[in-house]
Amino acid sequence: MYRVLMEELVAWKELPYKRPLLVQGITQCGKTHLLKEFGAKCYKDVLYFDFEEDRQLAYFFEQDLNPQRIVKDMSLYRGADIKPESTLIIFDGIQYCSNALDSLAYFYHNAPKYHVIAAGTFNDVPLPKIDTLTLLPMNFYEFLHAQNSVLALHLRDSGFKGEHLTTFKAQLEAIFTDFQIIGGMPEVVQTWIDTKSIDAVEKIQARIIQGFENDFAKLAGASLFPKLIAVWSAIPAQLCKENRKFMFSRVKRSWRARDLEDAINLLVRAGLAYKVTHVDKPKFPLNSQINEMHFKLYMCDVGLLRRTARIPASAIMSRSSGYKELKGALVENIVCSELMRIYDSELYYWSADNPGRAEVEFIVQDGDDIIPIVAKAGSVSKTRSLLQYSVMFKPNKSVMVSAVYDKPDVLPVYAFWNLKEWLASLGS
Repeated sequence: MYRVLMEELVAWKELPYKRPLLVQGITQCGKTHLLKEFGAKCYKDVLYFDFEEDRQLAYFFEQDLNPQRIVKDMSLYRGADIKPESTLIIFDGIQYCSNALDSLAYFYHNAPKYHVIAAGTFNDVPLPKIDTLTLLPMNFYEFLHAQNSVLALHLRDSGFKGEHLTTFKAQLEAIFTDFQIIGGMPEVVQTWIDTKSIDAVEKIQARIIQGFENDFAKLAGASLFPKLIAVWSAIPAQLCKENRKFMFSRVKRSWRARDLEDAINLLVRAGLAYKVTHVDKPKFPLNSQINEMHFKLYMCDVGLLRRTARIPASAIMSRSSGYKELKGALVENIVCSELMRIYDSELYYWSADNPGRAEVEFIVQDGDDIIPIVAKAGSVSKTRSLLQYSVMFKPNKSVMVSAVYDKPDVLPVYAFWNLKEWLASLGS
């Protein structure tokens, strides 16, 4: 399946002086498949080493971190030559061997002609002389490409133009409905393509969720484990409230911020949850304006959010107003995930101190601009919240996002992957 990150991998290969590359992301988001496909496409040979599957590989990094010796020993171990520039070396599951992770800096200094890519879950420790890329679950463009590659390529190559979205509106809305149900975990997407069975999809989703929860024991000690489970399980219910602000007392009445802070931070660092923090005033620098006690938590994948919340697929397709809040939560989760991909930085939201609680769902910094983004599941016009924000702060640009495309000044959520081009069009 097509992944946008493939283009960045190809660009990395073409660099005349490249650093070893670490591709990080949550488990089962497609890192291994992507790197093997990249190697097959761009190199004569690929030597793949999996530190989770073959724990003996750690032995090669215990003596020293000399890359010349490591390459020689691993060549003998696999019975295949490793040739500079024409062989891609893949170290998968590198989180299971800290010495192998440390060795990447030595490849840069002492063996720069070897092309080395490591894959693993998120790493908190800054690594010198290492480049990093993050692979997230598939976004809607990648999902669309898997469903209808001709339509996806046409929309991409034609640029962002409203008439294209109008022409293909029915197709895009139907596929977007599927995306809210299926999400972007590659195995789930492939299962949907192969079977078109919601039951089959939900079995895979349940297995992935169970795998995440099993991994919580590896992320934390015995005292933190129940809090990780509690926070993770609480995210859907908190998002389905009208006020999506995370409330500690709703996790467990006796727990307060100090009890859950470590668990929340660990989920965010692991890439399993995204944190959107309140800003009192949208001014530079944004992180100086935050209220750390007020924040929202979103899940890493909209399909897993739906499955964890036990929202039936029929509810996503229903036009009933009874599902308004959960549909809004799904749309916000998709927008949040896409903003993480586009900006790879902290996200914020704003709300006013008034009885009506005007709120702008997302605030991002884009170059010299601070952009307010209002995201709704239903039809949206110039909302009261955005009007109040605009009067108070006079932004140069603002974005209204909706699952319903019925106004030319509204960005449909199924085109949100093209946000950068939309923002450029606002300045033209």
